[in-house]
Amino acid sequence: MEPFAIIQKYYAQDSEAYRILTTHSRSVADKALAIARRHPELNLDLAFIEEAALLHDIGVFRCDAPDIDCHGDAPYICHGYLGAELMREEGFPRHALVCERHTGTGLSLKMIEEQKLPVPHRDMRPVSWEEQIICFADKFYSKTHLEREKTPEKIRKSLSKYGEETVLQFDAWCKLFLGE
Repeated sequence: MEPFAIIQKYYAQDSEAYRILTTHSRSVADKALAIARRHPELNLDLAFIEEAALLHDIGVFRCDAPDIDCHGDAPYICHGYLGAELMREEGFPRHALVCERHTGTGLSLKMIEEQKLPVPHRDMRPVSWEEQIICFADKFYSKTHLEREKTPEKIRKSLSKYGEETVLQFDAWCKLFLGE
């Protein structure tokens, strides 16, 4: 599998959306791989982590996010499940799960229903170690400030608007993956 060949099927290489997506995704992949290498006891699939991290946001072009040069119709929160649909069509169901499950610290069915989110009504929280690591690494990078990594404090503040459950999950990952 070649992640950039898949991305190039949906994004023009000379577009700002492509530059933003690939820069962000490379940062996430590098962070996820660094975390994974710190945990050989988990016997992680490093090739999969890199591929899936590079593809986790492939669905953003289908969303209305003009600040990152994406001009689709869907709300931004839909990019995960929309990317998952693309990856399933491409024949990569395991990569699709990363796309679907990386939003926030994952979306529980309860959260989806209570907040009336415009996404399919099913649990979309990361399950495998690889999914969790990619989801966690993604929190450290935005698509609007590509040049800098967020601090855990800034991430907590950002996640707090989605509820205590989200912050608690992030804190659990900090302890597990970073020893904090």
